Amino acid sequence: MKTMINFIFIFLLLIKITTASSIANPIAQPPLNGEMKKFQLAKNKTSIVEFSWVDSSENQIKLSDFRGKVVLLNLWASWCAPCRKEHKYLIELKNNENLKIIGINFKDEKIKANEFLQKLGNPYHLILSDRSGKESVNFGVYGIPETILVNQDLIILKKYIGPLDKTDVKEIIELTKVK
Repeated sequence: MKTMINFIFIFLLLIKITTASSIANPIAQPPLNGEMKKFQLAKNKTSIVEFSWVDSSENQIKLSDFRGKVVLLNLWASWCAPCRKEHKYLIELKNNENLKIIGINFKDEKIKANEFLQKLGNPYHLILSDRSGKESVNFGVYGIPETILVNQDLIILKKYIGPLDKTDVKEIIELTKVK
């Protein structure tokens, strides 16, 4: 009988400890090792991690080079049908004087990317390239098109997954208005 009471006591104590720790830390994160140490859950808005891509002259361009400007990063490719669909909205946004649009050409051939822009127009203030796709994936891109609105302090204001539409354009214009 004493063994049974001890077992129940220990069992209830373990339940209490487990419940208390999950209430104190509802998003408990397991310990991370090696490369996974870089991936921590964000507790609040933070500046985005520094990444770099290459421009048409093969120069490394860092995102921090644009600190002080509102930037729309648009990841696209000539072979991407949804990218073609959203292109007219990017052309419309190019006229927004409060916004710099940076196109990041994703896993594409330079010649085909240039043909795409010659045919449909170039909405970008700067075109960067990620031929392997590695930098974009490290940046958190899952597929294209993806568009990321970043404020002057390099804080992500909004991430658009999939092609932009008329509603997104209105929202971007509203978010980039000088107050």
